[in-house]
Formats: sequence, structure tokens, C-alpha cells
Amino acid sequence: MYLLAAHPHLIGHIEIVQITTTGDKLTEQSLAEVGGKALFTKEIEEALLAGEIDLAVHSMKDVPVETPPGLIFPCVLAREDPRDAIITRGGLSLDEFPAGTKVGTASLRRQSQMLVKYPHFEIVILRGNVGTRLRKIEAGDADITLLAMAGLNRLGLSHLATMVYEVDDFIPCVGQGALGLQCREDDEQIQSFVFDINDVDTAVCVQAERAFMERLEGSCRTPMGAYAEVFGQVLTLRAFKSEPDGSKFEKVFLEGVRGEARELGYRAAEQVLLKS
Repeated sequence: MYLLAAHPHLIGHIEIVQITTTGDKLTEQSLAEVGGKALFTKEIEEALLAGEIDLAVHSMKDVPVETPPGLIFPCVLAREDPRDAIITRGGLSLDEFPAGTKVGTASLRRQSQMLVKYPHFEIVILRGNVGTRLRKIEAGDADITLLAMAGLNRLGLSHLATMVYEVDDFIPCVGQGALGLQCREDDEQIQSFVFDINDVDTAVCVQAERAFMERLEGSCRTPMGAYAEVFGQVLTLRAFKSEPDGSKFEKVFLEGVRGEARELGYRAAEQVLLKS
């Protein structure tokens, strides 16, 4: 939609190719157990490198620190709501649930932050797309789950959120709410097409967040999160790292300038490492 709005002459000349990734197929295990974030990008990137597609759309939260040589992200779209939403069985508030309540998630980031707030809850693995997880909550596989508000908004399901955490109270995943467009590094035509729809502020924020993840050598095995915001020329970054059980929880908040996004991400990571 963004691309066609910016380049209406492309109407009728774009083919949508749906690619089901390994990450989409494996819904019963945590990502840490089966290979990490790359499971959501590998098949798509292989199709790009093989010339089977010319442009890929990724949720930036699913993109690993390292991407294959020859591929770049020339465009990041304007960010959707980056916050995490709580979905509970029966719409109950969290305080109404007793000790031993099952929280379904496959994210160590969400697990660790939930256990900091509710150490008496039990974490169970819950994966799958939004619809699958909602059905599992209804079936009693878990009492509570967490979903990205961005996904709920895009599906028209935001009304299902029992509550929504603010970013300072529950730090989002790196890149959460942002879509990135990936293409071959030597494809100048595609890069020219997406240049006009790149959201510069979102791109800067995602760069800072990914730098934090890179410096920590972050993966789905590392409970961590980072969220950056731009205010004119000021760039802020809140980030954390912890153990899966919520222990050794270290949180930082830094300010810098928007032209030094990577440096701010690295600096935040260094502070977290010094504390832990």
C-alpha cells in the first residue's frame, strides 16, 4: 500500500509472493530451542538472493543481528504501536490471578519482565500466530499471554487487550512495531522505489536498538529489550538485560543525538554489561 501510494505507476506490476518460514511452522517450541530468530527470515532471504523475489517485508523484531552478505534494509516503515499487551482468560486483571497462574509465552524478554513483576506466576511455552495463541488461551493452555499491540492493531483486534504496558514499564523487543523492507544490495531500482517511503525517525530508532542487541550479541537466548525515541535532534534509548528468571535485571536510560544512533546503542549495552 505504501509503495503503490508513492509510485502509482507500479499498480498492476507488483506480484505478492507468500513464503511460509520455518518459524511459522514450528509452534510448539521456543525459538531458543529450535534455531532462533533466523527461522523467520531464512527462506525469505534465500528467495531474495536467488532472484525469486525482489523485495522482502520483515517484522524488524524477527531480524537477527547478522543478515546475509549482499542484502540490505534500505527502508523502514513508520512504526506501529510498540507496546506489549496483556491478554487474559475471561478478561480478568492480573491481580485477580493466584500463585501458579500460567503465563504463556516463548519470549525470554517477556518471561523475565513478567517474573520481575509476578514472581509467583508460572511460565509455559506458548507459540503460534495471534489467532493460535488466542485460541490456546480460550482452551486453557495458559491463563495469560502477551502480544504486540502492533499485531493486534493490524488485525483489528486491539479491543481484546486486557491491559497495555507502557514502554518504560515493560520494554519492547528490539524493532517491535517496525516493518523493514529488504532487497539485494546491487538492486538500485528497488532501492529508488522504497526511498520515498522510508521513515527516517523509525530507521534511526531501530538502528540504535539493533546496535544495543549487536553489542550484547543478543539472540532469542538473551532476555533483553530496547526502545528508542526521537525528539527533534535528541535520541533516547531505554533498554534492559536480565536472566530468564528475572534475576540480574539491569535497566538503563540514555540520551544522545540522532546522528549517533549506533554509538548510543553501544553505550547502553556497555552500561548494562558493567552492572551485570
